[in-house]
This record gives sequence, structure tokens and C-alpha cells, in this order.
Amino acid sequence: MKQKPLPDYIQPYLDGKVLLFDKPLRWTSFDMVRKIRNITRVMKVGHAGTLDPLATGLLIVCTGKFTKKINEYMGMEKEYTGTFTLGAVTPTYDLESEPQDHKDFSHLTEATIQKATEQFTGEIMQVPPIHSAIKQEGKPVYLAARKGVDVKLEPRPVTIYSFTIEKIEMPVVYFRVVCSTGTYIRSLAHDFGAALGVGGYMSSLRRTRIGVFSVEDAQSIDSFEQEIRQLAAASSEGETNA
Repeated sequence: MKQKPLPDYIQPYLDGKVLLFDKPLRWTSFDMVRKIRNITRVMKVGHAGTLDPLATGLLIVCTGKFTKKINEYMGMEKEYTGTFTLGAVTPTYDLESEPQDHKDFSHLTEATIQKATEQFTGEIMQVPPIHSAIKQEGKPVYLAARKGVDVKLEPRPVTIYSFTIEKIEMPVVYFRVVCSTGTYIRSLAHDFGAALGVGGYMSSLRRTRIGVFSVEDAQSIDSFEQEIRQLAAASSEGETNA
């Protein structure tokens, strides 16, 4: 069946746009893409860098011809803020799974915690979480990990340009990280806790910047949907008055 022509107000999205969204908690990145496709009826939509469901913040979405720029945007440096919780670990390195292996952290000082950031600054080797979308033999490794299969991932080089501890409310540590593409903040949380000898996991995450794009300039998916509805209503009113 031939697709019904899209209205004129959708044409810019069909031609190509770069959209900045503040992804809400518990939405997957593909949930956002699917919603935008439903709102605009433009099928050529993609995102430039996955955010986990438990993360919020900047998601770049490209439509139409601008989907060709996705790899360019994905290669830009990223900035994140959030919290690590010390004194326990989780299988997923975040709160997708229950904390376990609790350890005493009362001996840790602010100086010790601040000092530990130094070994994670610069170019480091990082092992991605086994509960991730990295593929082995064509399948995401998290599928095997969920079944209890022993998954082995090789360490890979990433660059942490800046890693600062902004506040400490034990066992919660507030951080800001600027890093290269391919960096897993969940792995950083796990490795940071291990370096301190008490374990750690990522308890919240927000992406605040990708290259020159800031979350401060992003819109919510609700405001975007409202904007399209208003364009549709104005278009309908114009046709009625014609």
C-alpha cells in the first residue's frame, strides 16, 4: 500500500533535522526513536549514542538526511554527572540489579576518595559491563549474561579527560566525568569502587553534553509532541479557511 503523503509541516523532518532531547528515566533510547517516528510518521530516524534506561539527559536524534551525521556526533566527547554508591556491587554495575557483597566503608576519607580519581584520568583500559549491548557472534552479550553464561570481554582503551568528585555523602559520591566515546560510566563506577577496596556501582547518571551540544538546549518528548500537534492544528485550520 502506498504511504499517504506527509503534511507540509513534517517536510523539514523528512528532509533532515538534528533534535536534542532530554531523555526521561526508564525510557530506552529506542523508545525515544520509536516515539518520534510515531509522532512525525517519518521512518528515517536514529539516535547518536545510547543512554541506558536508568540514565537521563542529552540524546541527539537525527531525522531524514541528517541520519548520515550520526557517526560524527557519536564520536564527540561526552560529559556526565551522577552518583556512585560505595560499599557494594551489582552484577549490572548499576541499579538494574540488586546490590550485593556489602563491605564496610567507614575507613574511607575524602582525601582517599579524591586521590582514587587520578588512576582513572587520561587514557585507561576499561572492560565493558557484560550486561551491555556489545555484540559477540552477532548477539548482544547481555542476553548471554542474563542466562548466567560466563561472558568474557576484552579491555579497550578509552580516555577520561576529567573525573572530579563534586560532593561526598557516604556512601554516595557525586561525580562529573568528561570522556571519549565508548566509555562506560557503569564500568568506571565498578572499577572505582574496586580501587577503593569496598566495591561500588552507578546509582544515577545524567548526560549533560555531547561535543558542543548541551542538555540545557534539549526539549522533552512531551513538548515535542505538543509542538507537532500545534502545527497539525494550524495546518488543519488553514485548510478549512482556504
